[in-house]
Amino acid sequence: MNENNAVIEKVAGPLIVASGMRSSQMYDVVRVSDKRLIGEIIELRGDRASIQVYEDTAGLGPGEPVYSTGEPLSVELAPGLIGGIFDGIQRPLERIYEQAGDRIARGVDIPKLDREAKWNFVPVAKPGDKLGPGDVLGTVEETPAVTQKIMVPPGMSGEVADIRAGEFTIEETVATLKLEDGSLKELSMLQKWPVRRGRPFAEKLTPTEPMITGQRTIDTLFPISKGGVAAIPGPFGSGKTVVQHQLAKWADADIIVYIGCGERGNEMTDVLMEFPELKDPRTGLPLMKRTVLIANTSDMPVAAREASIYTGITIAEYFRDMGYKVAIMADSTSRWAEALREMSGRLEEMPGEEGYPAYLSSRLAEFYERAGIVTCLGSDHRTGAITAIGAVSPPGGDTSEPVSQATLRIVKVFWGLSSALAQKRHFPAIDWLTSYSLYKDNMGAYYDRNIGADWSRLVADTMGLLQDEAELEEIVRLVGVDALSFKDRLKLESARSIREDYLHQIAFHDVDTYTSPQKQYGMLKAIHRWYEKANEALDKDVAFSKITSMKVIEKIGRMKYITEDEFPERINAINAEMDDEFAALMGGDEAYAQGI
Repeated sequence: MNENNAVIEKVAGPLIVASGMRSSQMYDVVRVSDKRLIGEIIELRGDRASIQVYEDTAGLGPGEPVYSTGEPLSVELAPGLIGGIFDGIQRPLERIYEQAGDRIARGVDIPKLDREAKWNFVPVAKPGDKLGPGDVLGTVEETPAVTQKIMVPPGMSGEVADIRAGEFTIEETVATLKLEDGSLKELSMLQKWPVRRGRPFAEKLTPTEPMITGQRTIDTLFPISKGGVAAIPGPFGSGKTVVQHQLAKWADADIIVYIGCGERGNEMTDVLMEFPELKDPRTGLPLMKRTVLIANTSDMPVAAREASIYTGITIAEYFRDMGYKVAIMADSTSRWAEALREMSGRLEEMPGEEGYPAYLSSRLAEFYERAGIVTCLGSDHRTGAITAIGAVSPPGGDTSEPVSQATLRIVKVFWGLSSALAQKRHFPAIDWLTSYSLYKDNMGAYYDRNIGADWSRLVADTMGLLQDEAELEEIVRLVGVDALSFKDRLKLESARSIREDYLHQIAFHDVDTYTSPQKQYGMLKAIHRWYEKANEALDKDVAFSKITSMKVIEKIGRMKYITEDEFPERINAINAEMDDEFAALMGGDEAYAQGI
């Protein structure tokens, strides 16, 4: 509608100023010019509105009309999301490609979700049931891995007057609710929700369980909880994207939402090519059967980046409300912040540090605070969780810049990537001396109860050895390794084993790409067992050279390549061999010792 004859006054890249917009509201969606470019109001002054346009504005000029939809930027939530590939404002890229080729035509207006596909709706509620917000009307098996719960929308309650079973499109009526005022409300499987407003829940809970990732550095040293928030800052080439891909593939989550926010097109291409081919270890199906991809690459309009992470987190909240554990990956929030900075500059706002807007921190907090583990709306008291993991790409790897610092004030897990480790080909290049996890104590208690009673002690000893190694390396660089005592040299040898045999993990190796907590515990225990027995051997005057040339050391180094099925038997054999070798060394079997 163009009731007030709204027209363009000014065009500044993706920012358009229009007059005649007095009846509009903040964050309303508008259509710009007769090309119907989609935009969103981000500032109002009198009857003039500043509009953030999510498409290329080339060729637009003053005097062209602006049409307001009267609705905020929203996502469509219904069966058809899983396996979908959308852009930052939820346009379906596959269907656009089928219609328009490899470039998104300006003003393209394709429904966000398929209006013709039919889904088998299985009622759970029955006529006469009194339902409130979040109560389940019925279910739809979207994929073999995901069953969607069709719920009463937030803010609505009443008595079920009618409910139907069978094949329906997302817009067809599946139930009729008699509201408290006596009116009848027809409900379909489709819900719409404004992306900038978090979906409601009953109660936010304290995280108590780890999200198992299968990445040893993360699970052992810097764990993240289900419902936790983490950041992965690191310079170019340090492996941020690969870490996020690994988390998307292996994390202990029911649903994955992956947002490529301003990343290079070839990286998103890798994701799009790889995910459909990848077998999901949880179900044996392709990983895409429980994944939603949002692709907003660096060559797409910059303004849509700003919307992409809100689109992603809203979709994640929808699945959380069904009781699913969702992991959302944002790669990268630095590109999103750059989009904020560009739009802020065009709005002529007072710049903050390094030109970023003064509200950068609050916008980041708005995103991360929508993560968490919650009791969902609904009488069945479902528990759902969103775990948010954001990559940060600081220029030159300098984490003192504003986006990194603002993120660190919000998140509770910091996986700092090191260019020095990446240059040594140590991946994942998570620096154990600078990274941290504020969930460590709670998650350690969980592992102590469920994996091994001495897990927390092993982790503390591991960190102690790595920190001691860093201090001893300084001495070695100054005066050489010969100046160290044998005890200190043994620390260096054990720390090397932890680094090379445990923390170093090959993402592209069939076996090493994922390690279960049970295998992690067995590996770590074997390394510390060797270190403790080696200390005993030194106390009994066994030669250091004999200790460090034991045959079992090579087998410890290859533990990570043992399959999960074979590991329990093989680790017992390694421990037995270790005991025999140390017994021979410390028992005075000179012939055996000399043959080592």
